[in-house]
Amino acid sequence: MNDVATVQEEVLTDTPVPRLEIPGWRDRLGVVAGVTTRGTDAEPFDLGLASDEPIARVLGQWAAFRAVEPGFPLVVLGRQVHGTETRWHEGGQGWLLLDGVDGHGTDAPGILLTVTVADCTPVYLVDPVSGAIALLHAGWRGASGRILERGIRLLQGRAGTVASDLVMHCGVSICGPCYEVGSEVFEAFGMPVPKGGKGPLDVREQLVRQGRALGLEQISVSPLCSGHDGTLFHSHRRSRGADGRMIAYLGRPLATP
Repeated sequence: MNDVATVQEEVLTDTPVPRLEIPGWRDRLGVVAGVTTRGTDAEPFDLGLASDEPIARVLGQWAAFRAVEPGFPLVVLGRQVHGTETRWHEGGQGWLLLDGVDGHGTDAPGILLTVTVADCTPVYLVDPVSGAIALLHAGWRGASGRILERGIRLLQGRAGTVASDLVMHCGVSICGPCYEVGSEVFEAFGMPVPKGGKGPLDVREQLVRQGRALGLEQISVSPLCSGHDGTLFHSHRRSRGADGRMIAYLGRPLATP
């Protein structure tokens, strides 16, 4: 990925919710784009709806998360299934929770798109020409199933997006050296299986290759890893399924008076 920009999310210090933000996107693209973190041992932050944390605590943290960014009457979240289903959103108020949806798109201000992550890659897509955006949850199943292509086609069909105009960022997720997978994963991507049937795989690298093949020119990748940056991020693999979830988010806020 030598031809891809490395862009590291920056810690936001002026917020009660522990989170990082893609630098420059707020000013340059007019969007709010980032990811929450795991908080601290003293004050853990977990937004997973299937978490072992008490439901009142999780919902309280969701309320805190929703309060830190004004200008979003609607927050969208899917109960993800590591699939390729994407959904277009046009408006509303409150909290919209959908079953079986791993990707979201909109061209309407005031809608905050979210996906839960704890190793899988959040893919942020912004069309600076039409104002349309999409946010995708891409684990190996979703990535090999071409959820990126589904997301781009959604933007093209709904907003007339031109692929070369899109700005794409592959956010915080598990890196290749931390992610050893079996033969079925390599086969799903059409890659040769390593000797022994197992080896490391970088899903973000596969997503970049797909993006290039689909005509995207402005792609960046986070260097942060949910696997070995354990003080910052939840990791399903590192914790063997016991960890919580972060939220990746993307939206264009309503204009304030």
